[in-house]
Amino acid sequence: MKKEFKILIIFLSTLLVLMIFYIATAYPQSERLRSVRNEAFGFGERLDYKVGYKFITAGTGYFHILPDPVYRNGRKCYDIRFQVRSLQSLEWIYKVKDDYRTVLDVAGIFPWEFEQKIREGNYKRDFRAEFDQVNNIAYAEGKSYKVIPYVHDIVSAFFFVRTLDLGNMPKDTVFYVNNFYKDSVYTLGVKILGKQVIKVEAGTFRCIVIEPMVVEGGLFKSEGKILIWLTDDERKIPVKVATKILIGYVGAELTSYRGLRGPLTAKLD
Repeated sequence: MKKEFKILIIFLSTLLVLMIFYIATAYPQSERLRSVRNEAFGFGERLDYKVGYKFITAGTGYFHILPDPVYRNGRKCYDIRFQVRSLQSLEWIYKVKDDYRTVLDVAGIFPWEFEQKIREGNYKRDFRAEFDQVNNIAYAEGKSYKVIPYVHDIVSAFFFVRTLDLGNMPKDTVFYVNNFYKDSVYTLGVKILGKQVIKVEAGTFRCIVIEPMVVEGGLFKSEGKILIWLTDDERKIPVKVATKILIGYVGAELTSYRGLRGPLTAKLD
């Protein structure tokens, strides 16, 4: 009886190994990457902003998820664009023409590609990175870098944060997102400051206020704190961004939106 039992155990163990081997070969690792629940955004979302100081509008900007998917490694992706432009009438003072693009995996909410083209006054910076999320490698400026799983660029990190259940995080909670830029992985801390109702051109909204502890590679340059107001609902769209400078706060406010994934229940009017 003991002998038969041992034979049965060996048979079942062998069968289990064969099953694992079959699964590993039949389903490539790229198909076994993580899946993240996302009710925050989708194809066609467009968010427009005015950028300035107090009552002075100095420029415009937008986030736009293009309506048609692109594919990387056989996986469906969002093609996300972020752009900031100075007003043409003010370009003689200081010209800004900044463009960002991230190719974001729909299922896993992680990037496959990132591009940055910065033109601010006489300053110029171009940067591009490609991410091998299967083997955890980032390729940038002719070099390869070992990175942690599901590493982000700064734009994809922001969209990933929108998928989180921020509304149920207590005040002063700090969570972390890992961001690759140039040649390094930075740990980006994000702090929950609380909730607030604010009014902008696009309407009045119930918001969650967060503070990213921004390092190099961010969307906004600042030596002080940056505050972001996100709608307190499933969409979590950025309604306002404010950056502390010596003379107050400069930032961006939402002027219009379209193509949302669902209803914007945080809007009060």
